[in-house]
Amino acid sequence: MSAPYILVLYYSRYGSTRAMAEEIARGVESVAGVEARLRTVQPISPDTMPDSEAIPEEGHLYCQTEDLEGCAGLALGSPTRFGNMAAPLKYFLDTTSNLWMTGALIDKPASVFTSTQSLHGGQETTLLTMMMPLLHHGMLVMGLPYSEPALSKTLSGGTPYGASHFAGRDGEGLSQEEIELCRAQGARLAKQAIKK
Repeated sequence: MSAPYILVLYYSRYGSTRAMAEEIARGVESVAGVEARLRTVQPISPDTMPDSEAIPEEGHLYCQTEDLEGCAGLALGSPTRFGNMAAPLKYFLDTTSNLWMTGALIDKPASVFTSTQSLHGGQETTLLTMMMPLLHHGMLVMGLPYSEPALSKTLSGGTPYGASHFAGRDGEGLSQEEIELCRAQGARLAKQAIKK
């Protein structure tokens, strides 16, 4: 039998949210007996239809409903778009009503993460609004406790609602504190998933 996996599901346009997803996956895999499964979502066109091939040319595979249904836990990530998650991720979540109807995600642990270009560009509102569909699915939403030292030291991203990253206009890489918080979030999620 294969090990339980945490689905690290994200949308990333310029690479910052993807970098966070990869650090969260490292945190997940620091916990024995749990694997990380990295998946992304298709971009969408202005008329909200998938706007790409079924398999991406590079990077992680597109998420299928089965990836979500079979996960032991979920880390959900998006860049901030006007204080909310990006449309491609919302579009994917809107296709999961069959999982809601069957209760497939009830009591599974979940967490959220985001990246912004501006320091006060809606990190916390994005994280909070990303939690709403997870709560409707009956998931157990987890944040980051202040027992994580990097949460009190960070001068860029990081919130108790979930990991965040301040990319700036030049798309700066993750700070050391942001990396630590992403890994801590992944590890915490994995530990909770195997407690069940």
